[in-house]
Amino acid sequence: MIPISLLELAFISEDSNARSTFEKTKELAQLVDNLGYKRLWLAEHHNMAHVASTATSVLIGHLAGHTQHIRVGSGGIMLPNHSPLIVAEQFGTLAQLYPDRIDLGLGRAPGSDIQTALAIQKDFYEQSQRFPQNVEALEMYFTHKNPYAKVRAFIAEDTHVPIWILGSSTESASLAASKGLPYAFAGHFAPRQMLEAFALYRQNFRASDVLKQPYTIAAVNATAAETDQQAEMLSTSLYQMFQSLAQNSGKFLQPPVDSLPGLLDSMSEQVRLQVKQMTACSFVGSKEKISHDLKAFLGQTGVDELMIHSPIYDHQEKLKSMMIMKEVMDDLNR
Repeated sequence: MIPISLLELAFISEDSNARSTFEKTKELAQLVDNLGYKRLWLAEHHNMAHVASTATSVLIGHLAGHTQHIRVGSGGIMLPNHSPLIVAEQFGTLAQLYPDRIDLGLGRAPGSDIQTALAIQKDFYEQSQRFPQNVEALEMYFTHKNPYAKVRAFIAEDTHVPIWILGSSTESASLAASKGLPYAFAGHFAPRQMLEAFALYRQNFRASDVLKQPYTIAAVNATAAETDQQAEMLSTSLYQMFQSLAQNSGKFLQPPVDSLPGLLDSMSEQVRLQVKQMTACSFVGSKEKISHDLKAFLGQTGVDELMIHSPIYDHQEKLKSMMIMKEVMDDLNR
């Protein structure tokens, strides 16, 4: 059985605002909770007009409070931006409020441009290099084994919040393997090293107190609709989002356009290449097409869990896509 989960950034569409987006995100969370999705993760990004999940731990608490069963967590918290002690206290508090429902995914990147990273943390470069040590410090704050430490995160101790290593390279895979932690790969925007990273992680995995066998998640883009043509049209918002990212134009999530080939043709060669690289791990189509494509992908990667990322402009179409994707996974798991 391969569970399905959702990675969400609470995208603000061109015709919306942050408050409305939070309401839509709550409705989305309640739907996937009722459908039986395993996790809903929120990603930390900064200085991006279209992303409303900036204060990630705050939004995690909000969504956990409006759902019943789904695990809610970070995909991820960008650890170089924060003190491990503060992260432990925040997620320890969440775990006290919502026992056995909170995940803590950790990333090494800033989740922003370098100028913004330095505005958040003046010694960002140093903290980025100290990522393995800061992960260890965070692990210690969650344990009960340091009663004589001078600095403790009391609220976090013995909450057993699962720590995940997130990444888009083999470097993060090596760290997750060496520490015996679960590993999630960002195939939704950087799929090039995914197979290599999973192989490295599994080959070098060392069992730990929290995980006896390797556990992997692949994050991928997914746009599902009644027909292949409708899904392709809806997916043009995703392609425009990556186009904006490649051009650093800072646009809100854009409405779909009629033709994906026409959209790609309108881009410069350099931008088109970047967009195609970032969207190489995307599943777009009807239930039948996505089922066919996902079956091959799951067989190739051997992942333990699938996490979908779905920047769809129309809220109702996004909800429909969530339902279709759950049907796809239910069928594949039979």
